[in-house]
Amino acid sequence: MLRLFNSLGKGLQDFHPVNEEVVRIFTCGPSVYQRAHIGNFRTFLFEDVLVRYLKYSGFRVERGMNFTDIEDKAIVESRKSGLSISELTEKNIDEFLREMKLLGLLIPEHMPRASDCVGEAAAMIGRLLELGIAYRHGGNIYFDPLKFPGFGKLFGLDMRRWPARRRRFHRDTYPGIQWNLGDFILWHGYREGDAVFWDTPIGRGRPSWNIQDPSMVAGYFQETLSIYCGGIDNLYRHHDYSIAILESLRPYPVARFWLHGNHLLVAGRKMSKSRGTLIYTDALLGQGYDAAEIRFFLLYGHYRDRLSYTERAMKSAAERLGRLRSGVREISERAGSAAPEGDPARWVRETFRRRMDDDMDVKGAVDGISRELAVLRGGTMEPGAAAAVVAVLREIDGVLNVMFQDPAG
Repeated sequence: MLRLFNSLGKGLQDFHPVNEEVVRIFTCGPSVYQRAHIGNFRTFLFEDVLVRYLKYSGFRVERGMNFTDIEDKAIVESRKSGLSISELTEKNIDEFLREMKLLGLLIPEHMPRASDCVGEAAAMIGRLLELGIAYRHGGNIYFDPLKFPGFGKLFGLDMRRWPARRRRFHRDTYPGIQWNLGDFILWHGYREGDAVFWDTPIGRGRPSWNIQDPSMVAGYFQETLSIYCGGIDNLYRHHDYSIAILESLRPYPVARFWLHGNHLLVAGRKMSKSRGTLIYTDALLGQGYDAAEIRFFLLYGHYRDRLSYTERAMKSAAERLGRLRSGVREISERAGSAAPEGDPARWVRETFRRRMDDDMDVKGAVDGISRELAVLRGGTMEPGAAAAVVAVLREIDGVLNVMFQDPAG
């Protein structure tokens, strides 16, 4: 039985999908004001392995991932670059899709853009105004969290404890992982000179980042999601905002499980453009690593633990994968063109399932596979038995996607 750590409740729980016919998942996609770095891809890769493992376990999966293409940061970056916002974001979306393919990520069934869901966002805000949960101020529209019972339940925040510190927060996002104890913005009202705006029934302006994900979720999923994923930063503000908006408008929970991946660190700190610590896939490719080695480095650990990037750690991961792939090649060569016979890889399969069922412990699964393969390689195997081992490894690599070929191959 697969057990996952649910951020809603802060504990391991047996996984049961909301809908037995299909596991519906929404994963927070990239903010495409800039190119995605390997820290971003660590999150997307843990989500990729989750989807692959659910399929390996016999589930049918339907997944959505959004592109945030009209937030404050994209508008600022557009001005700096001299590109229109659509030119800037299209370039970064194209690059993101290319790197998804490079690193062997499955493409989700739904990949909406915030700019395509403005009508849905405006309609949701209109309904929140009617309910008295949202209100107008200074041309903008804000959400009053104290009008939503249980606000902050995902993180574990009770904002009623700080009534004197309440204020309105006007920007889409704020630096750091901290809480804004106040009312959050839903709609940026038009101001003279604004380059990005829409005319809607609630007025001229643009949706804030806070309403964009809810509008895209509601556009594709009309039931409680089985899983909602994102990076750990989303535990501060963003996902509780999404819950408050959607559950104010729909009579059912947003998701049964909430999963959050931890940071990739450089020099002990989160990657940062201002500190010059962003690392991109092409830099690692330029150092001689292949796509499978990059993918493996970002996966080899536990998604809820921090992962530190150093040159030594990257090299060590590549060497570990090299040893694993060497063992796989040796067994493949023993198999030749023989048909599989027997089940000599039963312990490999059971080790993989046991570790992955424990909240997707990829490191434990890989280490266990390596140990079992060492035992098999040390014995004598007929070609048919070796072929049976290879068949099991190919099934497992449908999840890991690192053992048999470069993911982009």
